Amino acid sequence: MGSWNSVPLEVIYQILGWFAFGVWSISFYPQTILNFRRKSVVGLNFDFVVFNLTKHSTYLIYNASLFFSPVVQRQYHEKYGYNEMIPVAANDVAFSIHAVLLTAFILFQVFIYERGTQKVSRVCTGITITVWGYAAVCLILAWPNGSWLWLVTRFKHT
Repeated sequence: MGSWNSVPLEVIYQILGWFAFGVWSISFYPQTILNFRRKSVVGLNFDFVVFNLTKHSTYLIYNASLFFSPVVQRQYHEKYGYNEMIPVAANDVAFSIHAVLLTAFILFQVFIYERGTQKVSRVCTGITITVWGYAAVCLILAWPNGSWLWLVTRFKHT
């Protein structure tokens, strides 16, 4: 297995990774708080929320699979070499989980708060259905051969 050859580099990597987690995570709260205070989501772009949930969900699938699955990790090392480190850290998984939960909560706010005449566009609906349809086709293709690394890398690029 690949490992850090330098303790200072690993420490810097961890500090910067968790710093990025914190900064990006904080960015979700102003909209959530604004929606709560106003009891309204008027002016919020619903397409953005749907696309964001799709993006963060696929990123979570990629991160969690590479971080937790020994099968995916083995396939990664077989493809890239056993000296290579898995390119996902705990802070990546933590951010993905946080992003999916907060974006889903904002989507929940869309359903419970005043939204005027706003709705998700047909274009957004079509793109989202296409993306998840693509993911389903990839799952069907990966299943027989157990090509899990190939599958999760599709999610990274979705």
